Amino acid sequence: MNFPVQLVHPDIYQIRVPLPFLLNHVNVYAIRPPAGSTRGWTIIDTGLNHPDSLAAWREAFDQLGFTPADIEQIILTHIHPDHYGLAGWLQREALRLGASAPPPVRLSPLEQMRAEEAWVRGEQLDLIRVQMRQSAAPPELVNAVVHGIADTRLKTFPHPVHTEALSSNTLITAGAHTFRTIHAPGHSDGQLIYYDEANHLLLSGDQVLMKITPNIGLWSTGDRHPLESFLTSLRELRELKVALALPGHRHVIPDWCGRIDELIAHHGARLQVVKNAVASRDGATVFEVAGIVFEFARLTDHEMRFAMVEALSHLEYLVEAGDITRAEDHAGVWHYRLI
Repeated sequence: MNFPVQLVHPDIYQIRVPLPFLLNHVNVYAIRPPAGSTRGWTIIDTGLNHPDSLAAWREAFDQLGFTPADIEQIILTHIHPDHYGLAGWLQREALRLGASAPPPVRLSPLEQMRAEEAWVRGEQLDLIRVQMRQSAAPPELVNAVVHGIADTRLKTFPHPVHTEALSSNTLITAGAHTFRTIHAPGHSDGQLIYYDEANHLLLSGDQVLMKITPNIGLWSTGDRHPLESFLTSLRELRELKVALALPGHRHVIPDWCGRIDELIAHHGARLQVVKNAVASRDGATVFEVAGIVFEFARLTDHEMRFAMVEALSHLEYLVEAGDITRAEDHAGVWHYRLI
């Protein structure tokens, strides 16, 4: 099996690590150490602990001529499992191959805390079950969603043995690059992206993607207004001078401002679709709206949970804007109506 490794900048390699989902890969990046040094590689994001993902990493190490023992640091944009899941494995491989200490896993303080809650302690499942019920998901879907998240959590083991908090607006060195950390919420509350102003280069995580929009979901443990946070972040990021952005999925982004404009327009159109869905019902639930907006018949259970939390983020945005209202019935289910 061949896993592509692509040179996307003179000293930065993109590795397409397979995922066992419809979104079938995540882009991770390896930044070469400065000339004359064999050690000191930087890894940006990691993939999921899954056989195909491990095979991709092993092939990438062979192609690029280094091992986990040569990694200086592992930098995470955010702690969604496809980005966080192999961080601990890379650390343990580094120690197994002779490193004197595990390379630190560096991420924002908020993502560090959320990783402990969700993946180390597994605290999110009961809260998600309650939220799915409030959203009027059928019991069989609620059970499937909770089971799926529990199964995904297993693919984040082993967890990192050493992490370091990385604040926003901090300068960090990776190979020959100096990046400034930028807080980019919406997709994940504490997501950091990494901007090399000298080279007009941005490691954009899942904040800006080509062809697809990142999931902007309202989860029970997170930001109560993720869509507002996302749109505000996009407008701020549009001011950056970016010649090339390296995203967490799909293709590299050569037209930074153009792609941001497309994403903002997309969510404007989706808000209208959500508002129309509410208008078509007398007291629409999250499940009903999500089914209209995302056509549940073509989705897996895994995809339906993302559809529901994204529908919820748009509904709550419209509540805050004063376009619709939310009420809770005697069973605790939310209902949305036009004002």
